[in-house]
This record gives sequence, structure tokens and C-alpha cells, in this order.
Amino acid sequence: MDGFHRQLNLNDLLAKKSIFLLGPRATGKTYLAREQLGDAAVFINLLRANLYLRLSSSPWDLEEMIDGQRKDAASAIVVIDEIQKIPSLLDEVHRLIEERRFRFLLTGSSARKLRHGHANMLAGRAWKAELHPLSWSEIPDFNLERYLHTGGLPVIYRSDDSDEELNAYVRTYLYEEVQAEGFVRNLPQFSRFLMNAALANGQLLNFAQISSDSQVPASTIKEHYQILEDTLLGFRLEPWAHAKTRKAIATSKFYLFDTGVARTLAGIGTIDRNSDTYGRAFEHWVATELRSYLSYRRKHESLCFWRTRHQLEVDFVIGSHTAIEVKAARRVGDQDAKNLRAIAEEGSFKHLLLVSHDPVETRHEGVTALHWKTFVDQLWSGKLDVA
Repeated sequence: MDGFHRQLNLNDLLAKKSIFLLGPRATGKTYLAREQLGDAAVFINLLRANLYLRLSSSPWDLEEMIDGQRKDAASAIVVIDEIQKIPSLLDEVHRLIEERRFRFLLTGSSARKLRHGHANMLAGRAWKAELHPLSWSEIPDFNLERYLHTGGLPVIYRSDDSDEELNAYVRTYLYEEVQAEGFVRNLPQFSRFLMNAALANGQLLNFAQISSDSQVPASTIKEHYQILEDTLLGFRLEPWAHAKTRKAIATSKFYLFDTGVARTLAGIGTIDRNSDTYGRAFEHWVATELRSYLSYRRKHESLCFWRTRHQLEVDFVIGSHTAIEVKAARRVGDQDAKNLRAIAEEGSFKHLLLVSHDPVETRHEGVTALHWKTFVDQLWSGKLDVA
């Protein structure tokens, strides 16, 4: 988007392989493709009714359509927007990769229809990339308080009326489009679930509690969470499974993909700086920064959390080498680092990081305390070497 420098470089990826580019609606997938690929690529948008109807009934027309739009014989990059709308088209894509060496950028906002429809996922002929909401590294003059409120969807972040935009996003996509795609049949049930899932954002998954609060069967709650994952609207954080000296829990956490969407779904207005809500939103933001960093840098490392049965907890664990504890406090002390020292006993951690709002940055007994601005600056510049 104008004014935002996205970290994902499509040209670099397409020089090596065809790409599935997945991401929630409004993250800017189509804009990014047009901005970075420009006139060198052929664009086929399956949201256009005429193209959708033609290719639904005659997928083999794809080759003719591509040749009709190619500006020169060397042009061999083809962008197909919303590929999940016609999964059968992937057979033709597969053939054209093999026979004509075309490179495809296949965008989508849902993996559900592809997976459930047993679509041809091109058997290693395409890599997967994800486009996330804006990260700290992509926003000039980043404002944390604004980001926690609005989230990082480009159109919403720069809007003068972000609350209206977020409410419209929730209404038109999270409700209407999810229902239109046939993912849910009972919209009031799904609406109650979404609110309670947002209120429980970043906490341990408790299907029984969400079921009780939403008045929806627990089996349906599990399916609704799966819908959020399949439509890229949320992600699980699995527990770190390599603990040796302390018994760890086996329950996952679940985060929605965006701080602004989570706040809106939960019905929270202004986030009070001195509230628990602020602390949870701050932790949520760090989760999205870490997830985006690992994704864009193509770091194939696990992002987990650690919690023992005796309530010792570290917010984020990357691989088995970096542990990160997040505190919204303006001043942190030795007590805030106790869980990091505990997890350090489980293995040879290279980094133990305490991230907060405290401007005094220290290193003591292996724990490095960083102000959040220093943390994200060093993360995105590669100075932390966390993966």
C-alpha cells in the first residue's frame, strides 16, 4: 500500500518457484502483486464474474486466456487471484508449469476449499508464502497505541475512521462471507462464538468454557476454530514440547490474526493503558510480529509457548534457542525474569529476552531486558539472530 514497504518480495520467490500466496482478506495480496510484478505478469481475477463462470465450466480455457494477455513471448508469470474459488483450475496450472514452464502466483484467502476439495496442490512445484497484516518494519513512524487499537490491515491502519472500517470488515467478511461460502449454517451461533473467541484471544484453548459462554456444542466450537484457521483468521500457538525437568501442559493457545479485529470482535472500545486488556493486546502484537518475521524471512522454526503444570510460563519460544517474555509494565525487575531463568534450565537457550516498556535495558544472569522498540528494531534488522 502507498506509504508501506512490504517485507515480502514476490519477484525473489517467483525467480525460484511458483507460489501460493495466502493471507486474510484486505492484507493487500492483489495490490502487492500489481505493485511488484507490474506489466510483466498476466492477471486473472476469479472475483470477476465473467472469468469465474468461464473457467468454472471450462478450466482448459486458462491457457488460451493467458496467451491472449501475454505482451511478449518471454512473459511467463501468471497471477490468479482467489484460486480457492475454482480448485479444479490447479490441474491446468500443474500442466502449464510442466509443459510451458510458466511461473504462477496463486493468491487465496482460504485454504479450506482447497483442502476439503482435495485440490491438486502441485506436488512441490509451488512454495507457500503468507501475507500478514502490516508489521512494525513496514510502517513509517509506527505508533504502538494506534496499532493495538486499529490492527495492521493497510486500509484500516491509515483510515481516519478505523472503528467504522473495522466494523465493516467484521460485518462484510467475518459474518457475511463466511456464511456465503457455506462454512457455517447458523450465523447467530457463529457470531456468539466469534465474540467469545476474541475475549479468550491469546489464552489456553478451553472448548468447554467457550461452548458454555456461546451456548454452542463443544464439537461445533472445535469446528468453528478450524474455520478460523482455514480462512487464515487465526492461528494456534502450540506448547513447547521439549521440556525435560518440568512437566509442561499439552493445551494450545489461539490468537486471532490481527489486534484490531480481535478488539472489535470482543466489543472493546478504548484500550486502557493500565488494564489487563492492554497487556494482552501488547502480547498479541508481539506474537504477530514474531509470526510475520519468521514467515517473511523464510525461517522454518517453530513458534511456541511454555507453561508448566505449576503455572510457570514463558510467552514465546522460537525453536529451542530463544525464549521471550512480554510485559506491558513501564518498569521491570528481577522477579519478571524468573520464568525465563526457569526455562533456561530446560536446555541451552541462546537468547532469554524480557520485552517491556521499560526504557532501561539490562543484561543479568543471562536475561536481556529490552524496550519493545529496541526489540523489534533488532529483530527485523537481524541483530537478534533468533532464527
